[in-house]
Amino acid sequence: MTILVTGSTGVIGTQVIEHLQGSGASVRALTRSPERANFPAGVTAVKGDLTEIGALRDAMKDIDTLFLLAPNAADELTQALQAMSIAREAGVKGIVYLSVFKGDAYSDVPHFTSKHTVERMIEHRDLPATILRPAYFIQNDIRLKDALLKHGVYGMPIGAKGISMVDVRDIGDAAARELLRRERSNAPLPRETYELAGPDALTADSIGAIWSAALNREIRYVGDDLDAFETRMKNAGPEWLAYDMRLMMQRYQEDGAVATPRDIERLTALLGRPPRTYRDFAADSAREWSGQ
Repeated sequence: MTILVTGSTGVIGTQVIEHLQGSGASVRALTRSPERANFPAGVTAVKGDLTEIGALRDAMKDIDTLFLLAPNAADELTQALQAMSIAREAGVKGIVYLSVFKGDAYSDVPHFTSKHTVERMIEHRDLPATILRPAYFIQNDIRLKDALLKHGVYGMPIGAKGISMVDVRDIGDAAARELLRRERSNAPLPRETYELAGPDALTADSIGAIWSAALNREIRYVGDDLDAFETRMKNAGPEWLAYDMRLMMQRYQEDGAVATPRDIERLTALLGRPPRTYRDFAADSAREWSGQ
């Protein structure tokens, strides 16, 4: 049993690898810098990335199951489609693809539409894949620590419609379970899709109240100013990515991204437990930040 994990050193990839530990599966981790990677015992580092066709073909040899996470890059769609085609040519038995929640609806958000296009390829080519559609990552808000602690503000312009944020540990757990289910099957399994989302529809008001309780101080919402948000994002990364994130936040403000009860039921069944809550994340973060 051999599983190849792409995006292996990132936030989600490390969670997938952690949740595969002790499963008995042979795990290979694709990375540009194997010499710097710090993987758990038993995980084999494989040099390459999704832009290197030759290296990717070599990495796909003799594997049974693939976890495909395409980076948030300007050529994300090309990388993902090529990786899917190489997996198909290599006869990979099962694929778990990390897509995005509301990818079909947010057609004006570039990285959402890229992921939805890959889903269309999976369907049209009838690939043996599980599509995981995570919502906004709860742990993204760790970046807001200074604003919360020093200025008493929550700085992500999520609006008032509601977002069902998901814990990255639940993403890793769900991915590992589906990888192992496909890995352990004697034959390719039919396509499957899961929405990965938390149980709460978080809004500007509710998230402010959660942080106020966790930090024992008033936390104000920074507001819906997308110009200011885009400027902050440009200070931290490329301009195209800042605009992509602006468009995503705009859709959150206009339409929200709330999971249905059925979505939560199916994720609960997959995990064998309810998905984690933002309130627990905030309480844990507050304790960690206070040194307790």
